[in-house]
Amino acid sequence: MAPLDLNTLVGVVGAGTMGAGIAQVAAVAGHQVRIHDDIPGVAAETIARVQRQLARLADKGRLDARAAERAGAGLTAVASITDLADCGLVVEAIVEDLPAKQELFTRLETVCGPDAILASNTSSLSITEIAAELEHPERVAGLHFFNPAPLLPLVEVVRGEATSQAVADVLSDTAAAWGKQPVQCTSTPGFIVNRVARPYYAEAFRLLADGLIDPSTLDAIMREAGGFRMGPCELTDLIGQDVNAAVTRSVWKAFNRDPRFEPSALQDEMVAEGRLGQKSGGGFYEGTSKPPPATAGTCPAPETVTANGGGGPLEPLLERLARSNVRVRRTRDLGPIRIRPAQNVVMQLTDGRTAAQITAETGETTILIDLALDFGTAGRIAFAAPPDAPAAAVELAAGCLQAAGADVTVVADTPGLVVARTVAMLAAFGSDAVEAGVASAADVDKAMRLGVNYPRGPIEWGQDLGWHWVAGVIDALSGLDPLRYRVPDHLRQQPPEAASNG
Repeated sequence: MAPLDLNTLVGVVGAGTMGAGIAQVAAVAGHQVRIHDDIPGVAAETIARVQRQLARLADKGRLDARAAERAGAGLTAVASITDLADCGLVVEAIVEDLPAKQELFTRLETVCGPDAILASNTSSLSITEIAAELEHPERVAGLHFFNPAPLLPLVEVVRGEATSQAVADVLSDTAAAWGKQPVQCTSTPGFIVNRVARPYYAEAFRLLADGLIDPSTLDAIMREAGGFRMGPCELTDLIGQDVNAAVTRSVWKAFNRDPRFEPSALQDEMVAEGRLGQKSGGGFYEGTSKPPPATAGTCPAPETVTANGGGGPLEPLLERLARSNVRVRRTRDLGPIRIRPAQNVVMQLTDGRTAAQITAETGETTILIDLALDFGTAGRIAFAAPPDAPAAAVELAAGCLQAAGADVTVVADTPGLVVARTVAMLAAFGSDAVEAGVASAADVDKAMRLGVNYPRGPIEWGQDLGWHWVAGVIDALSGLDPLRYRVPDHLRQQPPEAASNG
C-alpha cells in the first residue's frame, strides 16, 4: 500500500488537545485539514493556537518558516459534519464515550464518500464496538496518537474485527509519511501500550502498599538501575493518579476482572484523597521536590573476589570490579556468575527466590543483586540480604558494589526484588500480547520503546534474560498471589522471539 496522497483532504472531529495535535501533524505533512467541534468557536480557537505554535517552532528553527506558514494556512474550521464530505480521511478525537463515538461514526458514514477512511483516536475503547452498527465497518480503524501528538513518534493502528487490512496498511503508511512510527495491532483492551505497560505501575504499587520501599527510592532504582526514563511514582504523578487509575480499571474490567490487571487500592485511596499528582500539587511528591533515595554509606571493599561461572548480565559488573582496586579471580566453573567476596558469602543475580530461601538451601549467606539494564554502566545497584545475615556480610557486599562505582541501595528481601519482578512481568505481558495475536513481537517492542520510552522492548528483554528466568521470577512471585502471578503455558513451551534476534 501507499500513503494517502497529499491532495487528500483530512478531517478532524474534536478540537481539544489531541484533535489539535493530530491536525497539526497532518497539516505539517502537507494536507489541507478541516476541523470540526460541536462547541461553536472552539475549532477556530484551536486553529489560532496551532498557528501560534507553528510560528514558535519556526522562530526556534525547528520548522521551516514557509512550511510553518503553509501548514497554518491549511487549517480550516468548519461548522458542520457535512463540511467533511470531501475528506478522504476523518480522524475522530472526541470524548472517550462509546455511545458518543458510535453516534458520530454513524453520521460520518452517511456524510463521507464510500472510499473515505474513518479513524478513531480512542485510547481504550473497542474499534469493533465503535463500528458495530455501520454498514461498512471495514473502513473503520483506530489511529491512536500519543499526547502530545506533534512530539511523540508512536501511532497505534488498530484493526477491529471487520477492519480491512488494506485500510490498516494505508493508515500505517500515512502515519509513516507524517513522520510517525506506526505499529499495527488488533482491537484488544489497552491495545499494545496500555495493555503491556500495566505491570510497570502495578508492581510499584504492590511494593509500596506492602511497605517494602519508599517512593523516592523506588523511582531511583528504576531509573538508575533499570534504565527507565522515569520511575513509576513520578510518572503516575505526571500522568495524573486519576487518569492512570482509570486506564487500569478500564483494562481490568475489559479482561473480566482478571487479577493480573487488578487496580491498586493504594492508588484508589490517593485519588479519593485528591492526591492526583502534579496537577493537584501533590501525589507521591509535593511539587517537584523529592526526598533523597535510601543509599548505603561508604563500606569497606574486599581486596579479592572469586567469580564462579561466567557470562550473563553480571559479566560487565565483574569487568567494572576488575578496573577497580578489587582483584577478581575467575574459576572455570560453568553456569551463572556467583561472586564470593568472603568465605561463606555469595553474591548472585536474583532468580525470584528470596535471599533467605537460597541461604537456607545452600548454607551460605546469599546476597541477591537486583536486575539492572546494564551492570557495566548502572549508576545504582540494589541488593537484598537474608534478614539474619551478619552485618559484616551486608557491608562487604555494599563495599564490593561501591568499588565498582555504583551507588548502592539495600532493599527488602522479597520475591523478585524491584527491577527484576517488574521486568519479568513486563516480558510476560508482552509475550501474552504476541501469543494472543494482538501484535507482532517486533511491534510490541517498538510500541513500548517509543510509546512509553522503555529502555528495551519486553520481548527482547525476556529473550536476552532467558524465558526460563522470567518464568522462574513469576513462579517465585506466585507465592504472594497465585492468581495474579501465573506463568502462561506458552511462555514455558514456545515463547516469542525478538525481531532483532531472529
